Amino acid sequence: MSTCPNGHQSGTDDWCEVCGHRISSAPAPSPAPAPVYHPVPLPLAEPCPNCGTHREGLAQFCEECRYNFVTHAGTVFVPQSPPAPSPPVPEFPPYQRYESQRSRPSQMNRPAEPIAPESVTTGSGDFLLFPPEAPAAPPTWTATVGADRDYFTEMMARSGPEGQGLYFPTYSPELQVPLTGTQITIGRRRNSTGEAPDIDLARAPEDPGVSHKHAILVQQPDSTWSLIDQDSTNGTTVNGAEDPIDPFVPVPLQDGDRVHVGAWTTITIRRD
Repeated sequence: MSTCPNGHQSGTDDWCEVCGHRISSAPAPSPAPAPVYHPVPLPLAEPCPNCGTHREGLAQFCEECRYNFVTHAGTVFVPQSPPAPSPPVPEFPPYQRYESQRSRPSQMNRPAEPIAPESVTTGSGDFLLFPPEAPAAPPTWTATVGADRDYFTEMMARSGPEGQGLYFPTYSPELQVPLTGTQITIGRRRNSTGEAPDIDLARAPEDPGVSHKHAILVQQPDSTWSLIDQDSTNGTTVNGAEDPIDPFVPVPLQDGDRVHVGAWTTITIRRD
């Protein structure tokens, strides 16, 4: 039995059977409001205070004006003049035959006889001036491009907080590039213009630490190669050195030398 507010006993729980007054009951708990999620806007790329170009990832320098985002100062490099060209190699004279007439025997009433090779002397008798041997074909060179875990570990140890968020690629097949011509460019393709270097490191997995115009390989007169950094954002090192090479200064390379660019890319130069 339920009791209404007026004191009547009722057999129902909602309305009193005597006076018709509503019998109060505990209100049902209201459902909890659903949580509201607000999207967090992603931070925009930091613009360069000098030229307004947006900073590319965690790059230390501006891609256009070389502004230093870490020290907040401009970077100015004075390019050095290129090396003077080597003098041309003189050509050797063609094969010629010389004969001395001082000790040659009489040819009267005698048939002509060929001179045997063993009888040719370099003294007062007959002699031959043989041409020099033909120069050997220049050697061929190949660049092997691949991801280097040891170099990536060293880079992360030196980069500090700026290297957070970079991970070594799980799959990066090696690329063989024959060094033909006199100059090989290293960098990343520009999607806006379609301009691509000879060694394009924008291929998957793209190395974010490589500049669009990072470095070049230049062939020397002796068929060897030299490395020139083109004032890249994160620099270029050789054979695991801690300090990068100076911009615009040629560095001679030997067979087996390793060129390190970006966050994990190593280019090994080999002579075939």
